[in-house]
Amino acid sequence: MHRIQMSATMMCLSGLVGFLLVLTTEARVGPSSQLKFCSETEQCLLFDLICETDQYEVRHYDSAKWVTTQQTSFFMEFAAMHAFRRLYTYITENKIEMTAPVLIKMPEDQKFWEMGVYTMSFLLPAEHQVNPPKPTDEKVQIHEMPAMKVYVQSYGGWMTSTADKNQASSLSSALDSVGAKYNKLYHYAAGYNSPMTLFNRHNEVWYVAEDEPECPSSEEMEFSPVS
Repeated sequence: MHRIQMSATMMCLSGLVGFLLVLTTEARVGPSSQLKFCSETEQCLLFDLICETDQYEVRHYDSAKWVTTQQTSFFMEFAAMHAFRRLYTYITENKIEMTAPVLIKMPEDQKFWEMGVYTMSFLLPAEHQVNPPKPTDEKVQIHEMPAMKVYVQSYGGWMTSTADKNQASSLSSALDSVGAKYNKLYHYAAGYNSPMTLFNRHNEVWYVAEDEPECPSSEEMEFSPVS
């Protein structure tokens, strides 16, 4: 009898832990209505706004799972075309809804005569965060991105190599001017719109913070959830 009770208790605890894991995951990948610039998909990657200045925001993102692939190319545009097709095949085969943003990990200081490795990632919806379908294409992997704080600068128009490079340069200059510590080996290009969207497009550049964020002339907000 005692063993039966212990077994039942362990099952209840396991179920509770699983429920909390799902709940936590859904809290960070949630309804697009919570972000004013994420309106073309039902679910978006949510974040906590730590602080903001006239030149950038600092956000905290919880750990989340993505489906990802790499492509080598001289230009981001060519790499993105092949990588997008590969990832789109994965989500359509598994009947997974598109989410936002789409991330591209951009190599820094790439010369025009050098090929770079671009990593594109699709965010997995909340219902697939715990147990995502296994990719059949060996070039596609499931990747769990750790929790991170990022410096963000937003811009409109189309995400091109030139636009991304200009925005990344602008953001890095702003960060260097305040002595911010961040990963200078790469940055993320984040896109929130379909290629069919012509107006009111929203793109972002992210640099991953390596120390406590620098927010001069701005009062820090202790993990104020974005609503």
